[in-house]
Amino acid sequence: MKEKRAVFVSGALLTMSLLSACSAGTDKGTAESAAAAGAKPVILKFYTWDNESNQTARQKMIDAFHAKYPNITVQNVSLVPGNSVESMKKMDVLMSSGEEVDVLEYGNIDETLARAAAGVLAPLDEFYANGHVNPEEDYYINPKLNEKYYATMLTSSPYFVLINEDALKEANLSLPTFDWTWDDFREYAKKLSKGEGIDKRYGTYFHTWGEYANLIAYSDLKSPYLTGDLKPGFNDPSFAYFFNLRRAMEKEDKSVKPLADIVGAKLSYITEFLNGKAAMLATAPYMLDNVMNKEKYPHTFRSVIAPLPRSSKNGELGITNIGGSYVSIAAGSKHKQEAYDFIRYMTTEQEARLELSGYKKADSKAIVERLFGKAPDVLDVTTLQETIFDKRVKTNFDPAVSVSYGNQLKGVLEKGFSKFMLDNTTAEEAQKWMMDESGKIAKQNAK
Repeated sequence: MKEKRAVFVSGALLTMSLLSACSAGTDKGTAESAAAAGAKPVILKFYTWDNESNQTARQKMIDAFHAKYPNITVQNVSLVPGNSVESMKKMDVLMSSGEEVDVLEYGNIDETLARAAAGVLAPLDEFYANGHVNPEEDYYINPKLNEKYYATMLTSSPYFVLINEDALKEANLSLPTFDWTWDDFREYAKKLSKGEGIDKRYGTYFHTWGEYANLIAYSDLKSPYLTGDLKPGFNDPSFAYFFNLRRAMEKEDKSVKPLADIVGAKLSYITEFLNGKAAMLATAPYMLDNVMNKEKYPHTFRSVIAPLPRSSKNGELGITNIGGSYVSIAAGSKHKQEAYDFIRYMTTEQEARLELSGYKKADSKAIVERLFGKAPDVLDVTTLQETIFDKRVKTNFDPAVSVSYGNQLKGVLEKGFSKFMLDNTTAEEAQKWMMDESGKIAKQNAK
């Protein structure tokens, strides 16, 4: 991958001008596609991890697509509802066994590129060209391998900090602004902690995913695992800082639930926050549906939103991690044009969206209001919009600094952090182990 273009997902990520009425249907290929009268009926199998509420919302989008493409029937197959990681694993098994697959959704760029390298995804370049689509102009992040596009960005998920407003007021703390740091976050977590034993409310919660081992790496660096020249980057100073911060918060401050307890009890970040066991949670818009689901997660406090802390007092304001999900066409699909028509429609359509769009021309403010403005008693949409729509919001992540084995490198980060926390190694020892392991993986994939 020769391109080394930094991606700045600014306030424009969420505040681009209104989507014109014809924008989703301007593709030349779309106008000439199988939607024409008398076209042969086609069934597409679309594999996701939608839970029950997401399937309902997704079906509205599929129904709207059916109205425009009456000859194409889309079947939404949710493999492991609510669990993207297990769904992706199950999807691999299905594809290797010859199961009919047309469209797939992946939870991050690393998982997407790993499948592209394995040859199970179809490149999109021909479809983009036929439709006169420039993906760099239309989507914020475009997964590429060997200079070919293999996925279209479906959703965009900028990280922020979700805070229990009742706990904030009880501790007499103001809502943090863009100038707060991770050291400030630690102090807030101390003051928000309350009680002892099983009734204790911790100041914050960190889940087991790699992002939580070093959130600075995911927001401030071009890649959380690699240097700009695609070499292992786990020796970056941010890893030692964040590892030691996590240990101090757990061991000294007692402001975060021990990692051993989280792993042993297989705790859920959703219930830990919504059951009032943690006052703060660094997260993204994927958490907000749960906040609003008072029937499944009964709670009375309101959640307010603060920016993700910056790395230090000298750190740039507004830097955050921008996650997202991606949709691809299976290499073995017999209906690739129809699958592309569905992908293009799904990524540009706005009225039935489940999450913030990865499409630059979307009216994201309207999407946020429609999705999250219905439960002001449990979610403060004003602070949400003030946080994610601020013009300073951006990420330093560069999709060009990616490799097909990125998901393996994320596993190294997770294991290295676990060794640091559970085996009581030093941060430097953990970094050395991660550098060694990632070096081995790089050599294996270079063969």
